[in-house]
Amino acid sequence: MNHIYWPEGYEPGFTENFVSNEVIVAGLSAAQIWPLLAIASNWPSYYANSANIRFYDNAGPELANNVRFYFETFGFPVEARCNEYQAPANGEPGRVAWHGWAGEEGADDRLDVHHAWLVEDLPGGRVRVLTQETQKGKPATDLARTKPNPMLNGHQDWLDGLVQAARNAANAG
Repeated sequence: MNHIYWPEGYEPGFTENFVSNEVIVAGLSAAQIWPLLAIASNWPSYYANSANIRFYDNAGPELANNVRFYFETFGFPVEARCNEYQAPANGEPGRVAWHGWAGEEGADDRLDVHHAWLVEDLPGGRVRVLTQETQKGKPATDLARTKPNPMLNGHQDWLDGLVQAARNAANAG
């Protein structure tokens, strides 16, 4: 199975917080999952913890390399730049990742994250969806100490909603 690519300074274990969530399900493909993830305006339809998604510079609605966008999640207004985008094709997994930030640089409430997704077909008609996020800053330290972990649980909700939305779309079509 494939793994997430980490930019320097965001490797798990070297940041204040890290969460990893994964599902492997039968009966769906990367091609069925991908549009629900890659088109950010779809997120609120299956993940209640995302809102007010908008793009800058006439970009969107699909994420792409270097595209700037904004969304709200976990009570944070997040500015983001997509820094990895590869749709699944020819046996290669889909990959999308962004650097997100909230707060002014250098401020005590500054949060920086690298949120990455990997969507890959597996043998036997299965798909694997992996999402991992590293976080830096005091808010990340606070989130890491919170029990239950809101990031771990929130990202699991995102995965579960994504899979259910893909199943619903497959059954409707």
